[in-house]
Amino acid sequence: MFQTFLVQPIYNVFVALVGVMPHGDTGLAIIGLTFLMRLVLYPIFTASIRTQMGMAAMQGELDTLKEKYKNDKEQAAREQLALFKKYKVNPLAGFGALFVQFAVIIALYLALFHEGFPDINTELLYSFVSVPNAVSTNFFGLINLLEPKNVILALIVGLTQYLAIRLTLARTPALASAHPDKVAMHNMQQGMMLYFMPALMAVASYFLAAAVGLYFVAGNIFSLGQEWIIRRQGQQK
Repeated sequence: MFQTFLVQPIYNVFVALVGVMPHGDTGLAIIGLTFLMRLVLYPIFTASIRTQMGMAAMQGELDTLKEKYKNDKEQAAREQLALFKKYKVNPLAGFGALFVQFAVIIALYLALFHEGFPDINTELLYSFVSVPNAVSTNFFGLINLLEPKNVILALIVGLTQYLAIRLTLARTPALASAHPDKVAMHNMQQGMMLYFMPALMAVASYFLAAAVGLYFVAGNIFSLGQEWIIRRQGQQK
């Protein structure tokens, strides 16, 4: 089912994009595929971002509620559900976005590398998808997308990931009035996200094929734009 409903459709869209790109540039096809998939999945990622924004906005009330009903778990749960409804928070939205993104990354990786790309597996193609006349795995003739250990691309992955996380953390309210231990833990967690995750992504991109790094860069740029649009929409309400 994973092959039929995820890998094969992605493979066909990717091959079709390669066919319309100049000189069959695989890199441009990856960028196009990434943006297309993110547009299709836009509602899922939007719900996740809005849930995160709602969680950040209600954090103070949530802490007060937990303290007020610390001896009444059932009432605390009811009040917490009411708070979720007030701020339109769906706790499962974040897990849904994470699962979808993970599944898409696996499917994309299998479509690109398991099927022997740049050779086209015609058995996976739909009847209306043609084999491209040309297939180039050199992005603009500069980066071989099938080879790992591209330092510049890995650094760009880390930078764009850093910017995306920084923009995400910018909507998280400060905990200045909270207990010093909680503030310290909060700051440490944010520091880990802001610096450790981009470094991890950069290292992973360095050891994986450059095509994966290009996918990460395109996805990060889309995330930056999506985050900015949603924040603007929230400010206008």
